[in-house]
Amino acid sequence: MSNDLEQLRQQLDSINGQLLELISQRAEIAQEIGEVKNKQSINRFDPVRERKMLDELKSKNEGPFEDSTIEHIFKEIFKASLELQEDDHRKALLVSRKKKPENTVINIRGEQVGDGNLHHVMGPCSVESYDQVMDVAKAVKRKGINLLRGGAFKPRTSPYDFQGLGIEGLQILKKVADEMDMAVVSEIVNPADIEKAVDYLDVIQIGARNMQNFELLKKAGEVSKPVLLKRGMSATISEFLNAAEYIISKGNGNIILCERGIRTYEKATRNTLDISAVPILKQETHLPVMVDVTHSTGRRDLLLPTAKAALAIGADGVMAEVHPDPAVALSDSAQQIDIPTFEQFIDELQAYAKR
Repeated sequence: MSNDLEQLRQQLDSINGQLLELISQRAEIAQEIGEVKNKQSINRFDPVRERKMLDELKSKNEGPFEDSTIEHIFKEIFKASLELQEDDHRKALLVSRKKKPENTVINIRGEQVGDGNLHHVMGPCSVESYDQVMDVAKAVKRKGINLLRGGAFKPRTSPYDFQGLGIEGLQILKKVADEMDMAVVSEIVNPADIEKAVDYLDVIQIGARNMQNFELLKKAGEVSKPVLLKRGMSATISEFLNAAEYIISKGNGNIILCERGIRTYEKATRNTLDISAVPILKQETHLPVMVDVTHSTGRRDLLLPTAKAALAIGADGVMAEVHPDPAVALSDSAQQIDIPTFEQFIDELQAYAKR
């Protein structure tokens, strides 16, 4: 090997080191910019800014690379910097699997949600009476399900619709659950009600309409009860995870994420079930993930196939609504299933899970 070639290679190695040092410095500045943008809720990708930088670089290019080559090289650098900003944002989240690689397992009166087994949540949309809840609880319990849901506080689209029985509804749920040795899952809509509700609930549900009720999220994070957090009807997955972050940042890491469908232009179903959200949430977070097949579809005939899809794609369980006589239900009568239909639904779902 000639001395000239060796000298040229040494120069090249030196320049490579200088380039690495400069690229690393650039990456550190890009990270700082990402932090500022995050605090100001500014979109990380700015196409106008990128085009301006590329045009300026090409105007200074004197060769030997073509302008197109320069643009390609720097686009890759810009892309890597953007990914670095996004990775830093995800790393900051306590709900991220990067913060906690192992799965979170939540103990709910003996039910270990997140342990790899299926744990379903079933019950009426609204608590209407002791007898109504007891009829459903007996049917649910017979199928080996111990998580009983029921709405006592009902945020409704219309102010004239049934709003729930409030604390009286929670008392009915608690009485039935104690008699049947079950756990109560019910929604709270007002931060001020949480302190009273914890005496009756085993799991605090935060519904889709309250996913970004930040005071409610923070209050739920201050108590020791597990929280079932539903995705907002127009929420991105990032917004969903940040809602969960509000809870965990206050000290409560016992969170179950629930995909319940999002609002799209499609009218064939009540909402559009974003089934792909399940594996994304399982990959991105360490939290258990359930799927609400009732609210996502709003159709009894679609509950079983969507529930099967939820299990096939890795959900930790399914939530559905059951009523002794859906035709006279005080809320969501069109989407609840009666007890015989529920029994058939669970039999087929359990058989599918064993395949």
